[in-house]
Amino acid sequence: MTNKSKQIGTRGETAVVRALRDLGFPGAERRALAGSMDLGDILICPGIIGEVKWGKAARTASMGDVAWWWRETERERMNANAAIGLLIIQRNGYGDARADKSRCLLDLGPILHRDHLIVEMVLDKACELLRREGWGDPL
Repeated sequence: MTNKSKQIGTRGETAVVRALRDLGFPGAERRALAGSMDLGDILICPGIIGEVKWGKAARTASMGDVAWWWRETERERMNANAAIGLLIIQRNGYGDARADKSRCLLDLGPILHRDHLIVEMVLDKACELLRREGWGDPL
């Protein structure tokens, strides 16, 4: 039997993959754990990975927690040699069925061809922006 935090993480990753597929990323899939060279929780599409935070810790996260998780996401993006990494955090009041409304942090720098510009938006809007830039299914 896996521990409770792993079960929560698996549930969140599964909910996010389901949402991503509905949001124009049909190849989104959960990734296997890779130890110290983790490649992210989700392969959203070639070139984009996702790190998912779910459960009470995510819903009540402090700015410090989010900053720590962002650094983790960036490390995993680099390990995966991906252009873009998304940090996807469950919002308070939103269950698994509404994963498309999760908080999403991403660095727009690669899209805007400039230095880092980290923004937060709702996952469905982040997916729309990425699709407008040629990632995932065409709009």
